[in-house]
Amino acid sequence: MVRAALRGLGLSLVLLPGAVLCYTLALVSISLIPIGIGLITTPWILKGVRAFADWRRVLAAEWGGVQIPSTYRPIPADANPWARTFGMLGDPATWRDLRWLVVDMTAGYITALLPAVLVLYPLEGFALAVGLWRVFPDDYWYGFVPVSDQTSAFGAAALAAALLFVAHRYAVDALQLHFRLTRAVLAPSQAELAERVRVLTETRRDAVDTSAAELRRIERDLHDGAQARLVAMGMDLNTIEMLIEKDPEQAKQLIAQARKSSVDALAELRDLVRGIHPPVLAERGLGDAVRALALRLPLATEVTVELPGRADAPVEAAAYFAVSEVLTNAVKHSGADRIWVDMHHSKGMLRVSVTDNGKGGAVIGAGSGLAGVERRLGTFDGVLAVSSPAGGPTMVTMEIPCALS
Repeated sequence: MVRAALRGLGLSLVLLPGAVLCYTLALVSISLIPIGIGLITTPWILKGVRAFADWRRVLAAEWGGVQIPSTYRPIPADANPWARTFGMLGDPATWRDLRWLVVDMTAGYITALLPAVLVLYPLEGFALAVGLWRVFPDDYWYGFVPVSDQTSAFGAAALAAALLFVAHRYAVDALQLHFRLTRAVLAPSQAELAERVRVLTETRRDAVDTSAAELRRIERDLHDGAQARLVAMGMDLNTIEMLIEKDPEQAKQLIAQARKSSVDALAELRDLVRGIHPPVLAERGLGDAVRALALRLPLATEVTVELPGRADAPVEAAAYFAVSEVLTNAVKHSGADRIWVDMHHSKGMLRVSVTDNGKGGAVIGAGSGLAGVERRLGTFDGVLAVSSPAGGPTMVTMEIPCALS
């Protein structure tokens, strides 16, 4: 009871000025967007609002056992002010935060302060009973009890005892009510959860379709490539067996041909395995796999890697093939003569950017390689951002939430 009262009192002293300040700054900054100032200030202020809301989520979990999910959409770190501002304003979680600030400075403040009132107000009634009533005027009221003498002061003490009993029973519940109110406003709505389920269903279907297409490609490559060469090599060996005594020279030529077929089949099998899951990726991780990929490109490619550990194998594979697709597009369509790849991990996010100095004009659209990359990343809640003005340069940024081990 006492702990709930002290926590509620401390929380009420912070939340009211904090909520008023955050809400006022956010409204003023958003209103200044048409004249350009808000484009600079709004992302920083909304970031502060999110930090304030996340702090309250932590308190709700630690003090009340109430879990409130944080569902902000990721914003690329290198996004320009326009994209960052409207990316944050387009996030439903931003508007939930602003609605919550209004509730927090009104009903939230009352429910946070209520436990302290229930516990501390009875102390005044007991103080009146021990003589404090003498320093107050005759028309002083404690609750609904007028206090003018010792008898009425004892009446105030009786009311204080009743309030203390109520506090013992309901002070903790009152603080819980505050955190439940916070969750009711900050948590995503059923409509948003349904949209989230729809997106996850689509990305899962895309992942299944991609896997099926990959299996068909592997089967086709095996049938048309290595398998055909191995069959031809077997036929050559049968012919060699028949000719080795009758026509040694012809047998030698067929042996050389069979040797070449075996080398070609082995090379095709290696390429096929590399296309499924490159050995260097499994053995040395994403950074070295991308460096090896860059060495095979016909363009000068600079790779910078800052990864203190390794992600899960599915995440590494998704990131590797996404980078591979983006690099292939740059080589084929950008007209560039230089490419830069930057990979690093921060705040639980694997971030890869691929930049080229080509002609620009890259877009994410149906049928493009970038659309496939976006679907691949979506399976892991990843995002793809493309900045490619006419005349270049082109920057493709990929982010995947993950932890490194």
